[in-house]
Amino acid sequence: MPIPRLSLERTALLVIDVQDKLLPTIFDADRVVANCAAALELAKILGMPAIVTEQYTKGLGHSAPAIAAAAASHAKIFEKTRFSALIPEVDALLSAHRCDDILVCGIEAHVCVQQTVLDLLATGRQPFLLTDAISAGQTDQISPALRRMERSGATPSGVLGAIYELLGDAAHPQFKSVLRVVKTLVPPLPLP
Repeated sequence: MPIPRLSLERTALLVIDVQDKLLPTIFDADRVVANCAAALELAKILGMPAIVTEQYTKGLGHSAPAIAAAAASHAKIFEKTRFSALIPEVDALLSAHRCDDILVCGIEAHVCVQQTVLDLLATGRQPFLLTDAISAGQTDQISPALRRMERSGATPSGVLGAIYELLGDAAHPQFKSVLRVVKTLVPPLPLP
């Protein structure tokens, strides 16, 4: 069985529904926002395609300010009502960039993140779960969702591990820029 490995040429970042009106109910929300924003900054530094989705903006508002700021000059932002973020526009963008390896982060683990990951797998893509940038409002739903996604074929990782794998070498020309952003990552709180 082949071992899933990341490479810059075929990897994109997908940040799912990190919206202001959802955050008050999300476990460890500050960590999710900080690490998703850091992932967006890192994607920009590495020239990697980045996508941000926003669920039902009429009722849930737009992305958290830190996400919007990190996405502003680089990421494509798509509104959606489907729980899965693999809407036709996102699918087309991933195909246009020939990205089959997708770094996935955001909220909520058991709803939009999980349905997106299952859809990515169904299209033959390889999702990599940035587990330190995924959460939900109901803490008892996070671990089962992560386990289901992993058992279905997604690869668990963290922002730090994924970025170092994409860099591949400390001699990478963007290594020092990446280090600056890596220092902003927030470790997760233990689940209750």
